[in-house]
Amino acid sequence: MNSLVEKVRKFMKSEGISYLLVNSTNRYLEEYTPLDENSRYFLTGFSGSTGDALVTENDIYLFVDGRYHIQADLEVDHDIVKVVKLQNGQTFLDELAGKIPDGEVLGIFSKKNSQKRVEYLKLKGIKLKYLDNDFISKESVTDNENVIKVDGVSVEDKIKNLNYDGAVLITNLEEVSYLFNLRDFSNNYESKIKGKAVIISDRARLLDEIDDFVESYDGYIYVDKSSINAYDFALVGGKAKYLDDSPIKLMKSVKTDDEIEHYKDAFRRTDLAVRAIREYIENNDNISEYDVAEQLEKEFKRFGAKSLSFKSIVAKDKNSALAHYSKCSKDEIIKDGSLVLIDCGAYYEQGLATDITRVFVKGKPSELQKRVYTTVLKMFLHAYNSNLNVGYDIDALARQIYSQNLIDGFVFNHGLGHGIGISVHEYPPNLSKNEIAKVEIKDNMCFTIEPGLYNENHFGVRLENSCYMKNGKIHSFVHMNYERKLIDFSLLTEQEKLWLKEFEVI
Repeated sequence: MNSLVEKVRKFMKSEGISYLLVNSTNRYLEEYTPLDENSRYFLTGFSGSTGDALVTENDIYLFVDGRYHIQADLEVDHDIVKVVKLQNGQTFLDELAGKIPDGEVLGIFSKKNSQKRVEYLKLKGIKLKYLDNDFISKESVTDNENVIKVDGVSVEDKIKNLNYDGAVLITNLEEVSYLFNLRDFSNNYESKIKGKAVIISDRARLLDEIDDFVESYDGYIYVDKSSINAYDFALVGGKAKYLDDSPIKLMKSVKTDDEIEHYKDAFRRTDLAVRAIREYIENNDNISEYDVAEQLEKEFKRFGAKSLSFKSIVAKDKNSALAHYSKCSKDEIIKDGSLVLIDCGAYYEQGLATDITRVFVKGKPSELQKRVYTTVLKMFLHAYNSNLNVGYDIDALARQIYSQNLIDGFVFNHGLGHGIGISVHEYPPNLSKNEIAKVEIKDNMCFTIEPGLYNENHFGVRLENSCYMKNGKIHSFVHMNYERKLIDFSLLTEQEKLWLKEFEVI
């Protein structure tokens, strides 16, 4: 048996627990946690950005959503890890609770689980034991030596209309970075600073940790249970009052007109980088996924990017069926007829993430490649031109279009889109079958529309445009053209052909 697994089970025995939750996140509850801070990765070998594991006396269960079904199967040792593949409509916490018998105790690392998650587990009747320190991976270190100031609405103006009878504690890194107009481009795939913040009346203060503040402050402290970890929540204790939603999160989700203009320029440069990599693939032979990823980063830097906003996905043929494939292998050589999916983005001066996915083919495409590509394109065009402003409804429309154009063996197993901003995945808004998507997308909210179809025995196609809402209508930041040789125009209606003209030239 794996020595780490033995160590974990020995630890569980010493703590008197038969079940242990091992997380993918760090103490800041970041989605994209570096792998050296990702305990679930060390335990299971699965490198996806999300998905937690449950350790029992005899089994390890890894819970993954539709984006990672294939990747998890490829990366884990199935003699040690059982992959639980969550389907649309299934939730991780409900499936987790179903694995734990009545009366048993679940150990959780209190710094790596939100208070909201903890309370949900308690509602499911699960007894919890808090464990303060996660020994499986190293603790993230606060280091803000490379922080820079960016343009934006002043802190004073952002908080001047907040009226609370106490302090407001902000623990989400994107919200802290937004509040103070601070960015750090020194770490891969992020622009966030590390830290927490407290707002009292018309003043805001940046904190490394909250211990000293909580001890010295006598009034109420407002917290967002979805972003504060259980350890910090326990520190606040009886002083806590609860926010229905973080006022900074809602403020941050609606971009200013200046931020929209910055995004337009950032995506103009992103389009140019993607167009350049298309030419690189078309005009070079014997190149690998790795070569393309390396060249793509050079192209982003050539057009002024500070850093990538996430690790680029360059996936050929069967690898493109893994929605979040991350290998970019030197051994995967692009040949004539190879389909290549590229999902990428970058940060520019204001530290807002761009995000785009395009699919290319080397040489002549097959009829199946054309049919799948064109079907995904139809899904995008209808969602984009829907004049709907609720993410749940836009997602449903894209699925309806696919239900009318089914292709045997190909599945659409993830949400249609997500919010973008300081992080490449933000909420609000959200476009999916989840309850959180049943809210209005407001003017100047920014989000992706990214339908995809995948078959692990063939390939996957995903087409993603980052967009924004203006005057109740969806507009695209992305103007990169679609791949004409992959479009079967006989499958498009006259209306769809008219819609497509918006993306014929960049």
